[in-house]
Amino acid sequence: MQSMLFGAPWLLAHKSMLVVNQPRKISLYGNDYVMWKDAAGAIHALPNACPHMGAMLSEGWCEAHIDGTSTVVCPFHALPFDSEGCTVLPGLGKKTLPQLKPLELTIQGNFIWSYGGYEPKVPIPIVLNDIADTYYFVGHTADISVETDLLTMLLNMHDYNHQNGTHRELFRITNVEFHQFIDNGHHSHAFYDMPTAPYSLAEKLRKLDLFLLPTTLKAHLENYFPFLVIFHGEMPLGKVAQCHIFVPEAENRTRTYILLFGQATHPAFKLFGRTYLKFGKVVVDQDADILGKIYPNTPQKIKLNNEVGMDWVRRNFQNFPNVVEPNLSK
Repeated sequence: MQSMLFGAPWLLAHKSMLVVNQPRKISLYGNDYVMWKDAAGAIHALPNACPHMGAMLSEGWCEAHIDGTSTVVCPFHALPFDSEGCTVLPGLGKKTLPQLKPLELTIQGNFIWSYGGYEPKVPIPIVLNDIADTYYFVGHTADISVETDLLTMLLNMHDYNHQNGTHRELFRITNVEFHQFIDNGHHSHAFYDMPTAPYSLAEKLRKLDLFLLPTTLKAHLENYFPFLVIFHGEMPLGKVAQCHIFVPEAENRTRTYILLFGQATHPAFKLFGRTYLKFGKVVVDQDADILGKIYPNTPQKIKLNNEVGMDWVRRNFQNFPNVVEPNLSK
């Protein structure tokens, strides 16, 4: 089960992804949980199977209380469970002992992390807190589950040569000009430029979003193995920090989503936040599509230039949780 890297922290959600008193299913390490946010802003998570007859609690509802707390209610027999996993059986009127073990969560600002009940082997980075302090939050997008294992997902995200193939449509990337890779163990940086074939004025007038794309995409990827890739991008009207999150839902299913943060250099930048979210969703959808069109475990007989990011992933995956002496900087 090394394939899911027990002991790493996983960002299960940003608080904005939870509607108050609306249950949501979250999966981690082959286990399903129900997560909800009460009116006081507290976040709770319990195993998703009701201990009575196994109904999915995430398909139920929340019952709010006057103090701002709430319980999640089973859709089968309306049994309410509080944040500790206790319920009240009909006719007894007395709270039971915990029937479900809550999932341990670490809340940092709006970020909801979990080690899935395993001993922490990698610390939670503070980078997202720093970004949240200096950028405004645009929103989240592209929250999907992909039928692929974590390693394959990470290799795709650190494959700097697939931009002009997988992401040819929309971005029209013509080349990848790789500049530098900085290897700091479980933390790395990659810098490269991606010139694009220009759209005509007529094409831009038909689709005004295209005016927001630069002629050369200047990429700075900041990587935190194995759960986070941050695309630091310069756009015509401001800067973005596009955070790609990864969660191993099961051995062969990986969830990914984007949290987008922005820094406006022009007042109009904030008007186009939804457009930048749409661009991010296109990237994730294109990645998910190609991951469904490859033969897994095919021996790699060809190696391209600039596969240093993929080498970084393989090394860290093979040696996790140990940090091997960095040697991939170039």
